[in-house]
Amino acid sequence: MTSSPEPSITACKGRIHSIESFGTVDGPGIRLVIFFKGCPMRCLYCHNPDTWEIGQPYTLLSADEILAQYRKNEVFYEKGGITATGGEPLLQLDFLIDLFEKGHKEKIHTCLDTSGITFHKDHSDKYDRLLAATDLVLLDIKHVDDAIHQKLTGHSNKPVFDFLAYLDQKGKKVIIRHVVVPDWTDDSHYLRLLGQKIAHYRCVKGIDVLGYHTMGVEKYRQLGIDYPLSGAKNLSNEERQKARQCILQGFRSYRLNKKRAFCNIAL
Repeated sequence: MTSSPEPSITACKGRIHSIESFGTVDGPGIRLVIFFKGCPMRCLYCHNPDTWEIGQPYTLLSADEILAQYRKNEVFYEKGGITATGGEPLLQLDFLIDLFEKGHKEKIHTCLDTSGITFHKDHSDKYDRLLAATDLVLLDIKHVDDAIHQKLTGHSNKPVFDFLAYLDQKGKKVIIRHVVVPDWTDDSHYLRLLGQKIAHYRCVKGIDVLGYHTMGVEKYRQLGIDYPLSGAKNLSNEERQKARQCILQGFRSYRLNKKRAFCNIAL
């Protein structure tokens, strides 16, 4: 069972873990990257365990305060914008809507980095508002197989693909993110299957394949938490590229077969 989005937070202020002023990997250009507190998933390879709990420590900020930080370095963000990440930004849906709507009015490019795990159609009115003010979605898909996804994260991937279908329905630009973890998400069969699955959705405009790394291990030690993947090695760039090619093979084969099927329809 997934967590429900947080109710409106103290005059629509958000619980923020940290802010990166000059981010270059979470959306196009140089960006102001806001790390939200709180995440319902417990991915075995998570490198931000300090963002899991929505409680303290956190900084309580309003959308106006964050946008004021943006304006201080606005000249650097000309081809960038603002990215909401975490944690899971959708847990603080009301605040996220407020931030993106205000940013959008100022013509700031808005990017949402999310797992989609909290998506529920019952909140479609709020998601409609959010997506109207969102320029790009980075959707993190942890695993295409639901049973393995549950072992890897503690949750079903059904809400994730429900959210992807919703994004497709709204015609929202999506880049899929997938972390390749040795012995968990590096199986060529499942990588090709992931490619075939996401090829169903016309909204998917790119695939960002990330390699597993151990940079979060020290955080676990500081928090007194056992690291679940102790002994796992960093993924090489060559292995990452190989995994990406597997996903693309599945993606292209599905799109090609669909095109052939369409051409063979008797008119």
